[in-house]
Amino acid sequence: MALLKVKFNQKKRVKLAQGLWLMNWFSVFAGILVFSMGLFLKIELRKRSEVMDNSESHFVPNSLILMGILSCAFNGFAGKICYDSLDPTKFAKWKPLLKPYLALCFLFNILIFFVALICFLMRGSLESTLAQGLKNGMKFYRDTDTPGRCFMKKTIDMLQIEFKCCGNNGFKDWFEIQWISNRYLDFSSKEVKDRIKSNVDGRYLVDGVPFSCCNPSSPRPCIQYQVTNNSAHYSYDYQTEELNLWRRGCREALLHYYSSMMSSMGVVVLLVWLFETSVMVGLRLLHTSLESIANPEDPECESEGWILENSLKDSLKSALESLKKIGKFNQVEADAEGGEGEEGGKTSAITTVS
Repeated sequence: MALLKVKFNQKKRVKLAQGLWLMNWFSVFAGILVFSMGLFLKIELRKRSEVMDNSESHFVPNSLILMGILSCAFNGFAGKICYDSLDPTKFAKWKPLLKPYLALCFLFNILIFFVALICFLMRGSLESTLAQGLKNGMKFYRDTDTPGRCFMKKTIDMLQIEFKCCGNNGFKDWFEIQWISNRYLDFSSKEVKDRIKSNVDGRYLVDGVPFSCCNPSSPRPCIQYQVTNNSAHYSYDYQTEELNLWRRGCREALLHYYSSMMSSMGVVVLLVWLFETSVMVGLRLLHTSLESIANPEDPECESEGWILENSLKDSLKSALESLKKIGKFNQVEADAEGGEGEEGGKTSAITTVS
C-alpha cells in the first residue's frame, strides 16, 4: 500500500505545480536569509578572532553559508521543473532527472537539519575556545611593543568596555598575570624590586585591573589598584563593592552573546528545514501524479500521487535488499577478477615448465 496516496485531476495538478513554484521561490529567499546569517556570524566571530583559540567556531557560519547557496540552487532548479510541469512536452525532458533530484533533496534536508542541531550544540566547543583564547590574550596584554601583539591591549580593552566584563572568569584573573608592561615600571624602586623578587617567575603582579574593567555607573571613582586592600581606600570593602568593577567574566559574556545568536539562527534554520521538507513532499506528489497518468494524450484524466510507492516498512526492506544486491555484485566481480588472476598464474607456470 502506497504511503500518503492522493488522487489528482488536472485542476489539482495545476494548482499543486503553481503552489510549488511559488514555494520554491520563497525557499530561494529563505536560502538568501540563511546565507546572510552565516555571513553575519562569520564577521562577528572574525571581529574577536584574537581571543579565540582555534577556528572550530567557524564551522557553524561556514555551514550556514554553504546551506544558503545550496538552497538557492536547489529551489531555483525545482521552480523551473514546477513551471515546466504545466506543459507535458516541456516536462518530459525532466522525467529522467526527477528521481535523482529528489534523492539529492532528501540528503540536502538531512544536512539542513544537522546544521540546525549544530547551532544549538556548539556551546561547549565555543566555551573552551573562548576560555583558552581569552587566557592567551590577557597574557599578551602588556606586549604593546612586540610586533604582532601590539594590538592585543586595545582588543581586550574594547572587549571589556563593550561587553561590560572583566578578565576571563572575573576581575581576579588580572591578579595572576603581569598586565603592566616593563617599560612603565621603575626598576630602581624598592617596591618594584621586592614585588618582582617575591614572585617565582619574576613577574610584577598586583591586585589591580586595567581601566576598562571600571564600571562608569559606579557612584565613586573607580578603584583599579589595590582592589583587595580595604584600608587603602576610604569606606571601601572590595567584597561588597559591586558597582566599582564589572563582576562578570568576558568568557561568560561572549558565550552568552554568541550562544543566543546561534540559538536564534538554529530556530530560523529549523523553520527553513520544515519549509524545504514540505516543498520536497509536494514535488514528490507532483512527480508521481504526472507519471501515473494512464493516458498521456488525455491530460484531463485523473491520476494518483504518493510519497512512497509501498509502505514505509516495505520500502525500507526493498532499499536494504538493493544494497545487499550491490554488495554481492561487487563481491562476485572481485572473486571473478581473483579467479582470472589465479588462472593466469597457473597458465604461466605451465608454460614455464613446458
